Amino acid sequence: MGKVLVLNQDYSALSVCTVPKAFLLVYLNKAELLAESPTHFLRTVRDHYPMPIVIRLNSYIHLPYRGVVMTRHNIFKRDGNRCQYCGTHDHLTLDHVMPKSRGGKTTWDNLATACKRCNSKKGDYTPEEAGMHLRQRPFRPSFLMFIRDFSGFTDAEWLPYLGSKERAVN
Repeated sequence: MGKVLVLNQDYSALSVCTVPKAFLLVYLNKAELLAESPTHFLRTVRDHYPMPIVIRLNSYIHLPYRGVVMTRHNIFKRDGNRCQYCGTHDHLTLDHVMPKSRGGKTTWDNLATACKRCNSKKGDYTPEEAGMHLRQRPFRPSFLMFIRDFSGFTDAEWLPYLGSKERAVN
């Protein structure tokens, strides 16, 4: 119960923040409370307040581009912290599906999570040449998809604001 979905004034998802930060935004009238916890409250010595789950900013924040930063950690999250060849959770590394030595780029669409064993086995080959099968093709997650599917926490109250869970990864 430590994360709050922050929506822009137009109800588009903006970010995720902590409960104290969300409460402060609501208390200072910079945001409105859209959803609160039915069972948890924030208590002071004299009063108690609803614990925010979803808030909406009162002023529109213009962000030119909200992409997911391509980092090792985010690629592991996208792939469920599993080797995309054998499915193990142990000794994970990153694999260039099309090897760098053959012109493969370091992009969302060419990087997959692999264990050390599978990465060594694949070596300087493509998965097809090595006789290995990817569990899912690498893809660039959208910002909303990343919040909804990979943030590690999604309250049921968030779902109406984050859309459906459709994801084309073939």
